[in-house]
Amino acid sequence: MAQKTIVKTYDDLDGSEVDGDGKSVSFSLEGTSYEIDLSSKNVEKLREDLRVYVEKARRVTGRSARGSARSAEPTPIDTKAVRAWAEEQGLGVSTRGRLSTELIEQYRAAH
Repeated sequence: MAQKTIVKTYDDLDGSEVDGDGKSVSFSLEGTSYEIDLSSKNVEKLREDLRVYVEKARRVTGRSARGSARSAEPTPIDTKAVRAWAEEQGLGVSTRGRLSTELIEQYRAAH
């Protein structure tokens, strides 16, 4: 016996079934991201309603959707190279575990 699963998406504004040109639309306002399912008619209405604001706004790219407070390391660090360098410098460093931020900064400054 065969089964067929049909997934239907409904417009979040008017409850109508989303047609072929409808879609989930993502947008952000004041640091909060939103997503809404809209029929093609309501997608166009949303775009038209926002057009005046979009035309005047500054485009911001490269930001995290969640606004993560963590900053990424500038470049990945080769821990084996750091340990070898530390040994050459006569700095005490364990063979396992996390490297201290201070040691990594010293390594980066030297390279």
